Amino acid sequence: MKHKIKPVILSGGSGSRLWPLSRSKYPKQFLPMLGQKSLFVQTLERVSDAYGFRPATVVANEHHRFIVNEQVVGAGAALETLLLEPVGRNTAPAFAVAALQAAETDAQQLLLFLPSDHVILDTPGFHKAVAVAADVAAGGALCCFGMTPTRPDTGYGYIAAGQALPGVEGAFQIDGFREKPDAATAQGYLEAGGYSWNSGMFLMKASTLLAEFEALQPDMLEACRKALASVTADLNFLRMDEASFAAVPADSIDYAIMEKTSKAAVVPAEFGWSDVGSFSALADVQTADPAGNVTVGDVMLEGAKNCFVSSENKLVTLLGVEDLIVVSTDDAVLVAPKGQDQDIKKVVDKLKAGNRIEADFHSTVYRPWGNYRGVAEGSRYQVKEIEVYPGKRLSLQKHHHRAEHWVVVEGSAIVTRDDEEILLSENESVYLPLGAVHRLTNPGKINLKLIEVQSGSYLGEDDIVRLEDDFNRENEK
Repeated sequence: MKHKIKPVILSGGSGSRLWPLSRSKYPKQFLPMLGQKSLFVQTLERVSDAYGFRPATVVANEHHRFIVNEQVVGAGAALETLLLEPVGRNTAPAFAVAALQAAETDAQQLLLFLPSDHVILDTPGFHKAVAVAADVAAGGALCCFGMTPTRPDTGYGYIAAGQALPGVEGAFQIDGFREKPDAATAQGYLEAGGYSWNSGMFLMKASTLLAEFEALQPDMLEACRKALASVTADLNFLRMDEASFAAVPADSIDYAIMEKTSKAAVVPAEFGWSDVGSFSALADVQTADPAGNVTVGDVMLEGAKNCFVSSENKLVTLLGVEDLIVVSTDDAVLVAPKGQDQDIKKVVDKLKAGNRIEADFHSTVYRPWGNYRGVAEGSRYQVKEIEVYPGKRLSLQKHHHRAEHWVVVEGSAIVTRDDEEILLSENESVYLPLGAVHRLTNPGKINLKLIEVQSGSYLGEDDIVRLEDDFNRENEK
């Protein structure tokens, strides 16, 4: 790279558009939607030091911090900062706090803002577009990446390109931003040419962006300064005070800055991009069979056409149907016409209104020490599979309403039970009576797997009293 560029990776998301694959506590960027690696890890790898980029900043939802950490470590990536948002305030405040923090060391550095949940199939093409945008941004512009449309899509906003920028081939002034159009308008854009899909990716100097915030959104910028001043270190995280960040006005970078600034530019490009904003979009970046079907997992089709079918762990069969989306997970099944997959959020809203756990969590729940999965439950019992990563341990804790029985099925465990310390190997077990102070540790080099049987009058996750915790979660449920 001619310019040294600092990536800023935005990892928020509500987990609603690809439900039930995606959930609010484990949204799509952390899932292997395409290949074996998650979209988040693929984003990290595209902007690694191997390609000449500076160490990245990740701006993440506080609830996802341990997932981000685990995937960063697993990818062997180098982060400069992991900045946590205690509440969602849309993209403009995330841009502002990242720019303010970057300006503390170098106000002239170029910042490449990237959502963490996008698919990019052509990495060399992406780097070529970044190099063009860097030349534009170095000259003082706020540069968008516009994706050359391949169809009259109504799910994207559009960018209208203006005159070519002198001295930078492949870059243009922006004549205007267009809201998500109806089908006829989108077809008109496609036929007219000169329009790009707004990808949500941007490149700009920290100083340029902050100057535009000062001119166009001074109140938001000042609130972001106060929020950044509230930062405290927690493990390797930087946490902003919730009240301070909640006081920042919520807005998108498009509305707050890009549609108002006179410094907007666009680099139209094609590098196999998708925001994977729907199951139809997910199907578009995968290979279909001769009948137009895309299948993932254990799926059998007979006479089906133009369907997207995904199954996590059971056989799913379709007979004589067309244009359907069918997604089966451990705990939920979605069936929808292809043309209505933009409305899946309405289903998620109903789940949340009904306080359904399926809106937030998969049947496998991820924790900083590993994960657990519900296997069976009744009125006074619950059975879980628990997996603990090597060298990790759960909090020192107790329960007021339940007893537990642990059976090790793989690996070894050190169990603290009141004043005892017990070493367990495979096929050995331990009983933890109600009220016992206990802790589970994996001392080995492979994952520890065990079966937990809970019994008692109340089995909710909020019946955990944490006394000590390696992850500073004593006050969390």
